Amino acid sequence: MHVEKIIHHIVGWLDSYVEKSGLTGFCVGVSGGIDSAVTSTLCARTNRPTMVLNMPIFQASDQLSRASAHNAWLQSFYKNVTPVDLDLTPAFSSIQTIFPSDIQDGLTMANTRARLRMLTLYAFASHHRLLVTGTGNKVEDFGVGFFTKYGDGGVDISPIADLFKSEVYALARGLGISEDIITAPPTDGLWEDNRTDEGQIGASYEE
Repeated sequence: MHVEKIIHHIVGWLDSYVEKSGLTGFCVGVSGGIDSAVTSTLCARTNRPTMVLNMPIFQASDQLSRASAHNAWLQSFYKNVTPVDLDLTPAFSSIQTIFPSDIQDGLTMANTRARLRMLTLYAFASHHRLLVTGTGNKVEDFGVGFFTKYGDGGVDISPIADLFKSEVYALARGLGISEDIITAPPTDGLWEDNRTDEGQIGASYEE
């Protein structure tokens, strides 16, 4: 696998796409996970304006710290990056007080978290004339369909959509992503028990 060649190809595609779109750059939700770390770094490498949003909702402290550290790392290397920390917990709590209690099962509210983040990304992207950039890879989003419709699936472009998870890991090392992010078990961060993606899918990435 020619990691640098793939990185160069995706960065070039991103730059060409935003040029043709008539917009100015990219808006990426950063979770502290490997997919969003790789995606946001690829966007930053275009030298186009790149806004990276950390949007915790009752988030585990390790996820929050990894996302904040990654955004700070990006900003230190790429002057076109603007990090935004926006705690969506109060907004989600308000929704919990409005929705009838009998519809607030685990899956419904997990998907509601994802859709609240999508709404936030598009608010920032619309105002700053940016493309909402998805973080889905070939295995989860475009293989088994492990995403929230109109949530993390609600994006304008998906630059790592053709990459298997093993390739995402290879690009992460090529891009210099933090080892803390590379070694963290992937999770969607939508559940209070912090269940892993592999656990929810029911298979390992190798399988």
